Amino acid sequence: MELERERGITIKDQAVRLEYNHGGIGYQLNLIDPPGHVDFTYEVSRALAACEGAILLVDAAQGVQAQTIGNLNLARDAGLVIIPVVNKIDLPTGDPYGVRDEIVGILGVNPDDVLFCSAKTGDGVETILKRTIEKIPPPEEFDDDVLRALVFDSTYDSYKGVITFVRVISGVLQKGMQIELMETGTKAQVESIGYFSPDMIPIDELHKGEVGFVATGIKDVSKIPVGDTVTDASDRAEKPLPGYRAPKPFVFAGLYPVDNDEYQQLRQALAKLRLNDSAFTYEPESSAALGFGFRCGFLGVLHMEITRERLEREYGLELIVTTPNVVYRVTDREGKTFMVENPSLMPASKMVSKVEEPYVSMVILTPIAQLGSVMDLCRKSRFIHKGIDYLSSSRVEVSCEMPLAELVKGFYDQLKSSTRGFASLDYEVVGFYSSDLVKLEILVHGEPVDALSTVVSRKDARRKGQNIVSKLRKVIPRQLFDVAIQAAVDGRVVVRETIPARRKDVTAKCYGGDVTRKRKLVEKQKVGKKRMKMLGKVELPQEAFISVLGEDDKSG
Repeated sequence: MELERERGITIKDQAVRLEYNHGGIGYQLNLIDPPGHVDFTYEVSRALAACEGAILLVDAAQGVQAQTIGNLNLARDAGLVIIPVVNKIDLPTGDPYGVRDEIVGILGVNPDDVLFCSAKTGDGVETILKRTIEKIPPPEEFDDDVLRALVFDSTYDSYKGVITFVRVISGVLQKGMQIELMETGTKAQVESIGYFSPDMIPIDELHKGEVGFVATGIKDVSKIPVGDTVTDASDRAEKPLPGYRAPKPFVFAGLYPVDNDEYQQLRQALAKLRLNDSAFTYEPESSAALGFGFRCGFLGVLHMEITRERLEREYGLELIVTTPNVVYRVTDREGKTFMVENPSLMPASKMVSKVEEPYVSMVILTPIAQLGSVMDLCRKSRFIHKGIDYLSSSRVEVSCEMPLAELVKGFYDQLKSSTRGFASLDYEVVGFYSSDLVKLEILVHGEPVDALSTVVSRKDARRKGQNIVSKLRKVIPRQLFDVAIQAAVDGRVVVRETIPARRKDVTAKCYGGDVTRKRKLVEKQKVGKKRMKMLGKVELPQEAFISVLGEDDKSG
């Protein structure tokens, strides 16, 4: 993907088949390269479910990252054989043996078990392939030959419809056969199948253990969900394969087209994109300020940014994204508990007995020299300290818990800035903790703007309100009357800024004469402005939303 090349990261699983001869015997290796960033853990779990082993690649220049430990734990939980490898040994800034010692300390393996390679020069690649064949077991045997294939990814083609990526667990998948997806009950005929090398190579059959693609001509993207099991319609398997635990989005934001005429185009684009990325959710919503759009749920902020960029690049859309927020668990005075995904729907404090927000368990790896900066940043983010572990003479691991809301509002960027890019983090949601939270409303000329509502800690309400109000004052154009911009908590205004009125010089036509004549004209103008203020309505330009919603609050 163009976006992957620009950012230097992997966003989607990439599958490829490799034919390799070892000891005079031909082997077929089906490899899947998953993303590494924490926001794409769901992609990693899907790849691990389709494999028997994992090659753990660690950069010789960067060493073990927080994501490395997170993905390593996923592979261990899946019961996979792990082959540790230090990559990029050709870099002059690399420290291959120092990184090897870190891996040995984490995995508890012998130093000789850690391999060295350079994907650029090819050094050590042969050794990795040989070790893979020797250590990683072949596909699991089943008692019968019934077709079972796990759907681990999908894409959409305007001519072929939904193209499903599968790993055949048992049996044979043949071109022309009638198949059934066990979860949805969808039945279809296989029009074409093949494998990746790395392009799509058509063949007539996929056998046990092979990874490939299946095209059935189905156009409805909802009929082939990721994690479903493909089986023979005439000889069904007794039960589906264990699929994936459905991901739970914790970061929510609104997506609105700049041009409301593109609403249907955005709906179709979201449906097709969700086929390729089932980790995000969406549902229609409307805003008085922004019109019709969708409320979308994501796994993290990077996941949100990538989704927005893919929608804009691949489908030619121009979008406004509201401030990301998390889901809250609210208990009212009557004891009823419900979830709030949109800040504008948060009830007033007097109607609520308890508000709980999601907390994450976080691991931060940083150079020891930057430890002070990391701890200062964590203290500002309402963190709960858990421990510090010195991995080596130069690197330290910080464990803590903090609100997910703090993480999605720019914590990662601030962490990178304060450590000059050397720190890394990994996190997982651990549960909901009670907090003193309130809804911060923004009012323009007395009217609340729902798209700018946010939920904040009570002690931070004034500072965050001042930040938003100050930005709006700079971008909202002056009217013919004074415009008040206010931030309110529970109906009480905590911050106010006023945009002064544009004034026409009604006395310009007066050349000298009695001063009372000028005063009469000014008083007449005041009466007209007062009437205009009562009836006037302020139209907020798109730039106002982009300026407020497009920038993180990094103050304090």
